[in-house]
Amino acid sequence: MRYVAEKDLDKCRQCGFCDEIACSSRYVGYYEECSGCGACSLACPYEAIQMIEIQNGNSISMRVDGVMISVPERVTVKKALEICGFQPCEFPEDGDLFSPCRTGGCWSCAVLVNGELRPCCVTAVKEGMNIDTETEITPKRPVHGWMGHAVGGVGTPWRLKKLSGFIETACFTCGCNFQCKQCQNWTSTYNGKEIALTPKEAALLMSDARRNYRVNRMAISGGECTLNRKWLIEYLRELKKKNADDKANFHVDTNGSILTPDYLDELVETGMTDIGIDLKSLELNTFSHITGVNNQKIARKYLETAWNAVKYIVENYPEEVFIGIGIPYNKEFISREEIQKMGDKIRNIDENVQVCVLDYRPAFRRSNIKRPEYEEMENVWRILSGTGLKTVICQTVKGHIGPEIWPE
Repeated sequence: MRYVAEKDLDKCRQCGFCDEIACSSRYVGYYEECSGCGACSLACPYEAIQMIEIQNGNSISMRVDGVMISVPERVTVKKALEICGFQPCEFPEDGDLFSPCRTGGCWSCAVLVNGELRPCCVTAVKEGMNIDTETEITPKRPVHGWMGHAVGGVGTPWRLKKLSGFIETACFTCGCNFQCKQCQNWTSTYNGKEIALTPKEAALLMSDARRNYRVNRMAISGGECTLNRKWLIEYLRELKKKNADDKANFHVDTNGSILTPDYLDELVETGMTDIGIDLKSLELNTFSHITGVNNQKIARKYLETAWNAVKYIVENYPEEVFIGIGIPYNKEFISREEIQKMGDKIRNIDENVQVCVLDYRPAFRRSNIKRPEYEEMENVWRILSGTGLKTVICQTVKGHIGPEIWPE
């Protein structure tokens, strides 16, 4: 079974994103090169690209870990590995081929292709290709941004958000295991053509950015920055080497969906000092609606892992790591009743933990939704503060509402 991308010209707005950023072939609809990876279909903001089934056609010969195999032509290396018996998975260790983003952004599924590291999810097979799945080569990941931030992220302490000027620098990794239709950063999430960097290269760029913006906080976000564990750990290790002073802070902004206790321990041991974890919901149906993760087994595992990660950090690293929790709000996705239940659960973990509510606005495939009014966000702030949480921050059209405005 083989698939190719087909563009619906009635839906297409000629934005160019699919061809310029997401497509691994020359352009969408060029059947002679299309490997059916589906990255362009996931990335199109107007849902104008469908994957259609076609006849398999010819076969080619290639070598996988020294064994010659025959596979259909014009499929991905990932598909070829499946034919060999590899089991793709969306949660680490659920299979032997972790490939969560499916767009060539995270490089978690990277293998050696003719001696060069490549993401197998978007790389097309070719006659005579040689694949090595076991390699100790330095990992790579597409990263971009390197900008100064005046407000910071979910894991940035509230006291710093009120300062003027830049308070941290940030970079953004490509690829995500969620497919949020209202993704605020979709040009990173679905970017498969950004230059892939080694951890050392990325750490050097971040260190330069710190000096340029004259800040002490260095944040990494995404997409989802935790997907490529080996890359992130090495990046933090290199970054700490280059910023060994006591003032340096290393901030990881994440959806928390794969942060198991052993992963969190390794992040802290490597140097992470601050973490922001976005808890998308409390209820599974809400989580799937917000994230686009429709496989209920995987969605539940992601949701529970994120909540457990918050509790683990609070209980095991109260002095070593500053933690901030993100909560989304838009009445189209989540009710105020669920928001209150989330507040109650967080308070039971730690009433002093910082909670930041993000007002979800029109973006990507949900350009028709309305950004919450100021009064809506103020009401959400009162609900969460009313649960007993001491530090609640709400993002609004007028700026941030902070803990100092508790009503009399």
